[in-house]
Amino acid sequence: MFKNLIVYRIGEGWSAQAAQLESELAKARFVPCGATQQKSVGWTEPRGEAHAPMVEAVGGQWVLKLMSEQRVVPGSVVKRRTEEIAEQIEQQTGRKPGKKQTKELKEQALLELLPMAFTKQGATWVWISPKSRLLVLDCGSQARADEVVTLLVKALDGLALSLIQTEMSPAVAMAHWLGTGEPPYQFSIDRECELKSPDEMKSVVRYARHPLDTDEVKQHIQAGKVPTRVAMTWRDRVSLVLTESLQIKKLAFLDVVFEGEASKSAGSKADKAEAFEADVAISTGELVQMIPDLLEALGGESLTMASAGTLKPVASASASASVLAAAVASPATAAPAAPPTAPHPAADHAPPWDV
Repeated sequence: MFKNLIVYRIGEGWSAQAAQLESELAKARFVPCGATQQKSVGWTEPRGEAHAPMVEAVGGQWVLKLMSEQRVVPGSVVKRRTEEIAEQIEQQTGRKPGKKQTKELKEQALLELLPMAFTKQGATWVWISPKSRLLVLDCGSQARADEVVTLLVKALDGLALSLIQTEMSPAVAMAHWLGTGEPPYQFSIDRECELKSPDEMKSVVRYARHPLDTDEVKQHIQAGKVPTRVAMTWRDRVSLVLTESLQIKKLAFLDVVFEGEASKSAGSKADKAEAFEADVAISTGELVQMIPDLLEALGGESLTMASAGTLKPVASASASASVLAAAVASPATAAPAAPPTAPHPAADHAPPWDV
């Protein structure tokens, strides 16, 4: 269900019931593009079933789904059609269209082509944890997240969102983990990372399927290269790639998370409903525990938050480079390293809605 995460903190002044959200989102329901409509965005049923709820409440966690559809017309096709119309006008009038008229012809060409264009659909999952005051978007880019946040704030009166930031810059923390070989508590470092030089050369070193506890990696860190992404695993249950801007990429739930679910059939409608609810419960149940652990690994949540839609790392790449050496040399500034075998008590994986 979730592949990428951008995490927001919900303002304390906002509270709502699932039924209230249902009513508000229904006013902005998704409708496919009209014949000459280039893009359409709206809310749809998370289960994908007609007349199902717009807000799925599973164990105290709310899941929403934003659908978008776009008619795709290649720019080269619009240009060619614009030139054809301009040529016809020149033959009829004996003069070439001016700049203003050419712009109008381009719009005319686009309107002609839109009804024949293929459509491309995309969906964005939104997870709201009311008790934890978290709102999480399954977005791969900040630009897409900004669009979703704008629609949410418009639809839900009084909703205030702030991008979560931490006391320690992710770049500085990742540099410490790589430079000392000590991962944060509850996490392990995997075999993928990207290091960038903050100088004018902007050199990049990428490791894939490669051990990161090597002298070579440490030398890059000591030379001032800034980690921009590092692959990690949480409690041997969830793998992810953490970025310098506190986004989570390549999220994957490991097999141990779904033990006991694989044998369940998903043939009938009832089975599919149970599978959807289990997917939501398991995914949110893991993430509602993992996110606080990640924030703790980064020194805790910062009291100073960016406004919604504008994510700014606590330290820029160039600023981070100046403090990386100190981060590597001072283990006390980072979260404690994980023990050889981190405990996995059953209580740790209890449903999150009692937290």
